[in-house]
Amino acid sequence: MPPIRSRSSKNSTEQEVPEATLRRRLRGVQNRANSRANSHKLTELEEQSLEKWILSMDLRGAAPRPATVREMANLLEKRGSSPVLSVGENWVTKFVKRRPLLSSRFSKRYNYERAKYKDPKIIKEWFNLVQKTILQFGIDPDDVYNFDETGFAMGLTATTKVITRSEYYGRRALLQPGNREWVTAIECINATG
Repeated sequence: MPPIRSRSSKNSTEQEVPEATLRRRLRGVQNRANSRANSHKLTELEEQSLEKWILSMDLRGAAPRPATVREMANLLEKRGSSPVLSVGENWVTKFVKRRPLLSSRFSKRYNYERAKYKDPKIIKEWFNLVQKTILQFGIDPDDVYNFDETGFAMGLTATTKVITRSEYYGRRALLQPGNREWVTAIECINATG
């Protein structure tokens, strides 16, 4: 048995539009859903440039923290002779929601020196050297060992929230300066177990 529908659920083409709405449209007043809110502190162009800056910083491995984005927004807002009003405490969260290319994620610390060794050219050179050494000295496959290592910085235990590209999943690597003390744990196993 089909549900009984009330009169208010008529097709939208059959609903009446208030006369005041029609008059506002004729005067050129934009629909509220399509208009920019008066409470926006930055212009659309300024928000676009801020978004480009965030994406640029992210590509360089230095995705900015929300506090840094807020500082940049405050610098942009101080333009001209307008009175200085800083953006609100939750402004960055709302800005990220308005921008589909941006997202906030937690980062993981990553040393700059270690990041350099993810270069495919450096890795290929290393494996070529290993292969050459195995052939040169006639090393038996049973004498090949696998080492695995992991490292962490001393004194840096917490992660931080950063603004990054929305297309990434999981935690973003945040490059750290190489002036920290690192501890490395190494595990070794023979190819035969």
